[in-house]
Amino acid sequence: QVQLVESGGGLVQAGESLRLSCAPSVRTFSLGVMGWHRQAPGKQRELVADITSGGITNYADSVKGRFTITRDNSKNTVYLQMNSLKSEDTAVYYCNAKIPSSRFDFWGQGTQVTVSS
Repeated sequence: QVQLVESGGGLVQAGESLRLSCAPSVRTFSLGVMGWHRQAPGKQRELVADITSGGITNYADSVKGRFTITRDNSKNTVYLQMNSLKSEDTAVYYCNAKIPSSRFDFWGQGTQVTVSS
């Protein structure tokens, strides 16, 4: 069974940077839209950014200009470069990947990002 594996989370100070990575646990078919969501304590999960296989990106207003999403289609890997981190970016970050021509998708187990002010 395919699982998405995230890495790169951690504890940083406000203004610093982190880079998240996400890849399938096993070799699989080409994935569709891939993205990052986050969930802070007491809040609903929200979309941070996503990217199509053709490289079209979409960002939440709260991260525009600070976060950059990229992907490597040959590896089915998606990255999230997070700069100028703020305390309000503190959350568990989840990777998501759509299965093409399907209503199903894969999720990662989540990686904690904590930004201290």
